[in-house]
Amino acid sequence: MPLSTNSDTVTEGIRVQVFPDYIPEQSNPELNRFTFSYRVIITNQSETKVKLLSRHWLIINSEGDQESVNGPGVVGYTPELGPRESFEYTSFCPINTGWGTMEGSYTMIKENSEKFEAEIGRFYLVSDEVLAE
Repeated sequence: MPLSTNSDTVTEGIRVQVFPDYIPEQSNPELNRFTFSYRVIITNQSETKVKLLSRHWLIINSEGDQESVNGPGVVGYTPELGPRESFEYTSFCPINTGWGTMEGSYTMIKENSEKFEAEIGRFYLVSDEVLAE
């Protein structure tokens, strides 16, 4: 396992930081249910205004099973960020193994109508049960 489970990636001046956390009270290891939260901070380090249009996630459990999740915005928002502005949100992900990974991208649009993909670097979902091994 990596020393850090977090992720910190910059694409075209858009910094995406992710901080995952295991939620034991919403998990049931005997039933292969492991629930994680993850806090995301999106910071516009560029000199132009951007808007988040959609998200793409790739979730991979420890057995290599993959799930792709796509949708508009994040947690019901399509935030617009001026230079040096940030947007923060928390979401959740259940998986059926004690650890896994998530990574993906946000489709962003600049004020000049140029679209690009802001990378969400891989981060690790690790349960207390795996850490105890």
